[in-house]
Amino acid sequence: MNRQVIVGTDGSPAATAAVEWAADDAARKGATLKIVCVREPWASDLPFRDTTGFSGALSRHCDEVLTAAAGRAGRRAPQIEVITNQVIGAVIERLKDEAENADTLVLGSRGTGGFAGLLLGSVGLGVAGHVACPVVVVRQTIQSAYGKIVVGFDGAAHDDAVLEYAFDQARLRDARLHVVYAWQAPTFASYAAGYTDLLNETFESESRAARRRLAPWRDKHPEVRVKESTLCSHPVPVLADASRTADLVVVGSHGLANLRSAVLGSVSHGVLHRAHCPVAVVPPHWQAL
Repeated sequence: MNRQVIVGTDGSPAATAAVEWAADDAARKGATLKIVCVREPWASDLPFRDTTGFSGALSRHCDEVLTAAAGRAGRRAPQIEVITNQVIGAVIERLKDEAENADTLVLGSRGTGGFAGLLLGSVGLGVAGHVACPVVVVRQTIQSAYGKIVVGFDGAAHDDAVLEYAFDQARLRDARLHVVYAWQAPTFASYAAGYTDLLNETFESESRAARRRLAPWRDKHPEVRVKESTLCSHPVPVLADASRTADLVVVGSHGLANLRSAVLGSVSHGVLHRAHCPVAVVPPHWQAL
């Protein structure tokens, strides 16, 4: 099956940045780029309503948005196949439908038009963790290339998908991979001065376990240059700071550290809001096509 990178657009600056990111990603993977514009239904789309001409104007606007996006993607990556699709429905639900057979779904962090009024990451937060493919959220301005991918890692079994995506991105870009293990001490730690040695021992033990789990990935991808960082700190500020000099931050949709129970972990949520570069949210059972 042909790999397909899907990007949602509404013509906003953030969506335009997402189209460019998606075109680059499709070119690296040899995938088709599918550009989707979701038009939310208006009265004229519903029975027993008559707003003559308004629905047609909206459709023409979406066609213009798609044409402009396809032209931009073609100029960015002339070697890829680009297809477009205008769909009608609720934005988040239709993007979920589009993502069913996607390699990756790419979104802008903030939109206008079809995504009007949504706060930073609202569409991404509504989709990430609810689809089977990685979701990449791109800010309006893409930084200069640093040649580095950052991945948040907590040593858990569900991190296999996160590491697979991060190593794959590093390999395709010939980039360095910075693996960040941030262990957050229990909330009672600040009141337990007498347990400092125990907490330090626990952190060291957890760090060693994370390094052991990472070792097979190093062996599997010897061509990828890997740097490891282990810190006793909350993952969100650590990853947000690392994102200042990264091309992409990769996190899991079930959070890091002890936040594994949430559908979209609070770490993923925090990184989406605070990162300075595009963020990829990878579901736990994802496998590369």
